[in-house]
Amino acid sequence: MKSIDVQQVQEALQLWLSHDVYLHLETTNGAYAALHSDNAIPVGAYIRNGLVTIERATIKGHGPYRVGLKMQLGWIYAEGLTDYEIDDQGRLLLSGNDSEGRLMVALELSETPFPV
Repeated sequence: MKSIDVQQVQEALQLWLSHDVYLHLETTNGAYAALHSDNAIPVGAYIRNGLVTIERATIKGHGPYRVGLKMQLGWIYAEGLTDYEIDDQGRLLLSGNDSEGRLMVALELSETPFPV
Protein backbone atom coordinates (compact mmCIF):
# COMPACT_ATOMS: atom_id res chain seq x y z
CA MET A 1 0.00 0.00 0.00
CA LYS A 2 1.04 3.59 -0.46
CA SER A 3 0.11 6.88 1.15
CA ILE A 4 -3.21 8.28 0.01
CA ASP A 5 -3.13 10.60 -2.99
CA VAL A 6 -6.50 12.39 -2.74
CA GLN A 7 -6.93 12.89 -6.49
CA GLN A 8 -6.12 9.27 -7.32
CA VAL A 9 -8.41 7.91 -4.61
CA GLN A 10 -11.25 10.24 -5.62
CA GLU A 11 -10.91 9.07 -9.23
CA ALA A 12 -10.91 5.44 -8.06
CA LEU A 13 -14.01 6.03 -5.92
CA GLN A 14 -15.89 7.42 -8.92
CA LEU A 15 -15.54 4.04 -10.67
CA TRP A 16 -17.79 2.42 -8.05
CA LEU A 17 -20.82 4.65 -8.56
CA SER A 18 -24.24 3.38 -9.62
CA HIS A 19 -23.69 -0.37 -9.48
CA ASP A 20 -23.69 -3.09 -6.84
CA VAL A 21 -20.51 -3.09 -4.76
CA TYR A 22 -19.32 -5.46 -2.06
CA LEU A 23 -18.10 -3.55 0.96
CA HIS A 24 -15.69 -4.48 3.71
CA LEU A 25 -15.49 -2.01 6.60
CA GLU A 26 -13.82 -2.55 9.93
CA THR A 27 -12.62 -0.37 12.73
CA THR A 28 -10.76 -1.42 15.83
CA ASN A 29 -8.62 -0.29 18.63
CA GLY A 30 -8.82 -3.90 19.80
CA ALA A 31 -6.30 -5.11 22.33
CA TYR A 32 -4.20 -2.00 21.60
CA ALA A 33 -6.45 0.02 23.88
CA ALA A 34 -5.60 -2.05 26.94
CA LEU A 35 -1.91 -1.39 26.40
CA HIS A 36 -2.36 2.33 27.00
CA SER A 37 -4.83 2.43 29.90
CA ASP A 38 -6.33 0.09 32.46
CA ASN A 39 -9.68 1.83 31.91
CA ALA A 40 -9.68 1.55 28.11
CA ILE A 41 -12.46 -0.42 26.50
CA PRO A 42 -11.63 -2.17 23.21
CA VAL A 43 -14.04 -1.09 20.48
CA GLY A 44 -14.57 -2.13 16.89
CA ALA A 45 -17.05 -2.57 14.08
CA TYR A 46 -16.99 -5.08 11.24
CA ILE A 47 -19.00 -5.77 8.08
CA ARG A 48 -17.83 -7.99 5.24
CA ASN A 49 -19.58 -8.41 1.90
CA GLY A 50 -22.28 -5.87 2.55
CA LEU A 51 -23.86 -5.33 -0.87
CA VAL A 52 -24.52 -1.64 -1.51
CA THR A 53 -25.10 0.74 -4.39
CA ILE A 54 -23.06 3.93 -4.07
CA GLU A 55 -24.64 7.14 -5.37
CA ARG A 56 -21.84 9.50 -4.39
CA ALA A 57 -18.32 8.99 -3.01
CA THR A 58 -16.02 11.61 -1.53
CA ILE A 59 -12.62 11.71 0.14
CA LYS A 60 -11.85 14.68 2.41
CA GLY A 61 -9.23 15.87 4.85
CA HIS A 62 -5.55 16.63 4.99
CA GLY A 63 -4.38 13.29 6.34
CA PRO A 64 -5.54 11.12 7.86
CA TYR A 65 -8.49 11.20 5.48
CA ARG A 66 -12.18 10.37 5.62
CA VAL A 67 -14.33 8.76 2.95
CA GLY A 68 -18.11 9.07 2.71
CA LEU A 69 -20.19 6.79 0.51
CA LYS A 70 -23.77 7.95 -0.12
CA MET A 71 -26.39 5.26 -0.56
CA GLN A 72 -30.07 5.73 -1.37
CA LEU A 73 -31.10 5.68 2.29
CA GLY A 74 -27.99 6.88 4.10
CA TRP A 75 -24.23 7.04 4.35
CA ILE A 76 -21.22 4.83 5.00
CA TYR A 77 -18.33 6.71 6.58
CA ALA A 78 -14.74 5.82 7.43
CA GLU A 79 -12.28 8.18 9.11
CA GLY A 80 -8.56 7.89 9.83
CA LEU A 81 -7.52 6.53 6.43
CA THR A 82 -3.82 6.81 5.54
CA ASP A 83 -3.03 4.30 2.77
CA TYR A 84 -4.53 2.78 -0.36
CA GLU A 85 -4.01 0.43 -3.25
CA ILE A 86 -5.91 -0.99 -6.17
CA ASP A 87 -5.07 -4.69 -6.15
CA ASP A 88 -4.67 -7.06 -9.09
CA GLN A 89 -8.40 -7.90 -8.90
CA GLY A 90 -9.37 -4.23 -9.26
CA ARG A 91 -10.50 -3.88 -5.64
CA LEU A 92 -10.01 -0.52 -3.94
CA LEU A 93 -8.38 -1.06 -0.55
CA LEU A 94 -8.10 1.80 1.94
CA SER A 95 -6.62 1.51 5.41
CA GLY A 96 -5.72 3.66 8.37
CA ASN A 97 -2.81 2.70 10.56
CA ASP A 98 -1.54 4.18 13.80
CA SER A 99 2.00 5.47 14.28
CA GLU A 100 3.17 1.93 15.03
CA GLY A 101 1.64 0.51 11.85
CA ARG A 102 -1.31 -1.24 13.51
CA LEU A 103 -4.57 -1.36 11.56
CA MET A 104 -7.22 0.98 12.96
CA VAL A 105 -9.68 1.18 10.05
CA ALA A 106 -10.18 -0.54 6.70
CA LEU A 107 -12.60 0.30 3.88
CA GLU A 108 -12.54 -1.94 0.82
CA LEU A 109 -14.70 -2.09 -2.31
CA SER A 110 -15.00 -4.98 -4.75
CA GLU A 111 -17.14 -6.12 -7.69
CA THR A 112 -17.12 -9.66 -6.26
CA PRO A 113 -17.49 -10.92 -2.69
CA PHE A 114 -14.43 -10.86 -0.45
CA PRO A 115 -13.19 -14.24 0.81
CA VAL A 116 -14.60 -15.20 4.21
